[in-house]
Order: sequence, then structure tokens, then C-alpha cells
Amino acid sequence: MIQEKSPAPDFTLLDETGTTRKLSDYRGKDVVLYFYPKDDTPGCTTEACAFRDDYSDYEKAGVVVLSVSADSPKSHMKFKEKYQLPFTLLSDEDHKVCEAYGVWAKKKMMGREYMGILRTTYLISKEGQVKKVFEEVKPAGHSKEILSQI
Repeated sequence: MIQEKSPAPDFTLLDETGTTRKLSDYRGKDVVLYFYPKDDTPGCTTEACAFRDDYSDYEKAGVVVLSVSADSPKSHMKFKEKYQLPFTLLSDEDHKVCEAYGVWAKKKMMGREYMGILRTTYLISKEGQVKKVFEEVKPAGHSKEILSQI
């Protein structure tokens, strides 16, 4: 897990349109970088829709919202269109960025162990430093929690 006050690891990923995006492209702006397990699942939809509903507050604050999961750009596009998500969805299919941020880990559900993404959010400064780490995120209310820290 990347610690607060550490440099945020730069990365290059494809967004939902297949466009290459780099974290360093957003220098000069605060960034909310949130990792979530899977498109169009109940918790992930709750979380994404809360960011959508609060998006104008992020824009007013000059904050960029980026989300990352291991889903494909095509899956992201369906998710984005279904829920009218106004922010960028990044595809980390080989989970290298998730590993770099320490959010790719062993998980358990119904007695089954598997590797997956730990729901985690990083608030990154204009200079590319991690300002705050939110671990074990609860989807409902998380966006408001982040806004209270901006």
C-alpha cells in the first residue's frame, strides 16, 4: 500500500474509449484515484453513482476523478453509458497498476479465496504526492467522505 506523503506511482492505462491516459497528464490538479473490484456490481455501482451525483462538486473544486478496475475498456464503456458516469474509467487488465498501489490482494468470499482489488481510494495532490489514503472503503457515503477532505 502506498503511504501518505509518498509520490503517487505514475502509470499508463487505457480508458473506456481506448485512449491512453497517464497519471502525470493530470499534474497541476488534485486527483481522486479510486480502485474498485468490478463494473456493474452492486457495491461498485453504488460507489460510481455517488461520484457521478457529486461530480459537479469535484469540478468546482478543480479535482479530477479517475477510477480503476481490471475490467476491459469495452466493459467500462457499457458501465459508463448505463449509469451516465461523467468521469474516466481506466482499465488495468493485467493489474500492474493495482499491484503498484498495493490494492491487488487475496480476498475471501463465501469461503472461496481469490485475487482481486481491495476497494481503496487515493487523494493525490497537484504535485503528484499522495495526500490521503482511504482503505476498506464503504461504497455508500464514500464520495461525500472524500469531498470533506478536499
